[in-house]
Amino acid sequence: MAIFVNIIVGIALVATALILVAGLVSMGFENKFFNEKVSNQLMRWRVAVQGTAVVLMGLAAILLNI
Repeated sequence: MAIFVNIIVGIALVATALILVAGLVSMGFENKFFNEKVSNQLMRWRVAVQGTAVVLMGLAAILLNI
């Protein structure tokens, strides 16, 4: 069970990092429409995935009695 929980938390953390990098890259473009629209959407996704990762880490700590 611990390995499964670690894998799920790891996936959530990697997804957060990838979305963060994608958002930073999208801010590098000169096109204002792409920058504003995509950056805002990526920020919302990052917050949602990051929140999910935090909740999963909390649940893992409770379930695994860490």
